[in-house]
Amino acid sequence: MVKISEQTSTQVATQMAATAKKRRIGILGGTFNPPHLGHLVIADQVATQLGLDKVLFMPDAEPPHVDKKLAIPAADRVAMVKAAIKDNPRFDLELTEVQRGGKSYSYDTMLQLTQQHPENQYYFIIGGDMVAYLPKWYRINDLIKMVQFVGVCRQGFTRESPYPVLWVDVPSIGISSTMIRDQIRRGQSVRYLVPTMVDLYIKEHLLYRD
Repeated sequence: MVKISEQTSTQVATQMAATAKKRRIGILGGTFNPPHLGHLVIADQVATQLGLDKVLFMPDAEPPHVDKKLAIPAADRVAMVKAAIKDNPRFDLELTEVQRGGKSYSYDTMLQLTQQHPENQYYFIIGGDMVAYLPKWYRINDLIKMVQFVGVCRQGFTRESPYPVLWVDVPSIGISSTMIRDQIRRGQSVRYLVPTMVDLYIKEHLLYRD
């Protein structure tokens, strides 16, 4: 169920009307270390509820706040995302940040994408826990002019924001990449937590073993 916070509903409605003729493209960024079923549920629910034409999965090149000793190459994470999304024609890969390399600001990435694809209106998907941090994002006041933020509702986090956030209710899936990596290190199964092809890739390349 889509909900818009009261103080921003008019702004969102105006923006959506102005961009009605553009292709509606979701952006789901992250480390995807590894991608799991929770990522796919979020992308599918947002795409369906908002009527998006595509959702682009955008792996980062250099994971923030990750011990370099624990990070795996971007090539492996890209390969796993590709395997995870290949059976859904509404999903695709966006490799802008991987190709650029290093750490990326969302502002720089979306500036590049909006300049390259003026025919698209972008819907930037973030977890409800991240909405509170938007005031600290690099050049947030410029970024909100380029994208429509979509907040994925999570229990315990307020829907209030000084920015125009479009809220989408998504079934709660208690899966995280950290949990999956821990399961693998302990020799536990991650079947039904990740897509089958991702599970096979992890096993074939011996990822996340100590």
